[in-house]
Amino acid sequence: MSQPGLIDGFPFARAGSEVHGTLGPKQLPRLAEMGCGVQDELAYRVRGDLNDRGSPCLCVQAQGTLVLACRRCLEPIRFSLEVEVELVLAGSQREIEAAEDDVDRVLASRAMDVAELVEDEVILAVPMAPAHAACALDLAQARAARASPFEVLRQLKRH
Repeated sequence: MSQPGLIDGFPFARAGSEVHGTLGPKQLPRLAEMGCGVQDELAYRVRGDLNDRGSPCLCVQAQGTLVLACRRCLEPIRFSLEVEVELVLAGSQREIEAAEDDVDRVLASRAMDVAELVEDEVILAVPMAPAHAACALDLAQARAARASPFEVLRQLKRH
């Protein structure tokens, strides 16, 4: 597992720099607080660039498998995660708030924590209500609901 460290946002982006590595569960505390686990490790890559408008940006990628709880049966679900997002760097919070477009922005600083940056994007990619396609609990309930009322009457008649 690599130690992601800090980057200086604007110089990192303008130079086209890149960092990559893996993040383990201990490096993703907010994800754990949400009840999401990481199966092994998440692979990440953060690359600096200039977007099509010439603005400095960070291209954030993350891949891995998360372990979530099914909203119906609470059993674990394996969720394949693939995140790829471009974040335009902003010099101030005011710049972010004044933007009138749908571009994703992040506040640039001289000490941007790569693990937090990646974790932010992973959290945004987690489904709000994960569920199995068919839960064991649902199947048992469906079978119980299918019991014929006539069968119940037949059993009462025998007693």
